[in-house]
Amino acid sequence: MKMGGAFLSGSILLPLALLAPASASAQAAGADAQRAKDFASSADVKAQIAAMLADMKPDQGFMWRPLVRDGTTIAAIEIWKKPGRPAVHPTEMEYATVLQGNGTLVSGGALVDATTKRPGLVEGSRVEGGASRLLGPGDVILIPAGVPHWFGITGETLILLGIKIPAAK
Repeated sequence: MKMGGAFLSGSILLPLALLAPASASAQAAGADAQRAKDFASSADVKAQIAAMLADMKPDQGFMWRPLVRDGTTIAAIEIWKKPGRPAVHPTEMEYATVLQGNGTLVSGGALVDATTKRPGLVEGSRVEGGASRLLGPGDVILIPAGVPHWFGITGETLILLGIKIPAAK
């Protein structure tokens, strides 16, 4: 379905980085430092989620923390405990995989009462006329740049691995 974004459901392996086999000593010195930037094991992901949940205040509804990065492109863990504000990212598409929890995505339509909060982020009071989809672990979301969207929470948390990618020019 293409109404405001692509959506895939099921078990999907999301490669965070492709690492070539290392020779015995050629990459030994810099491998660990580079891996810290461009690779996260499943244990790293679980540990970061646990640390973020422990760091969240009782009334805090959202936390975002980088997991891996390549320059300005960041794959971050997003933890939602409360519904977010409806938003548009005018110059970036948003790609996310649901890691844990359940929620709802409304995307497409029109952002009502739009206000620019900072460059790259416009928020509103609601999305009118968007398509609603239930979200669960393994679901993959692609929201094109400029498309209004909103994440709702149907359990205690919705945990995403999210990446914002500059829109094609």
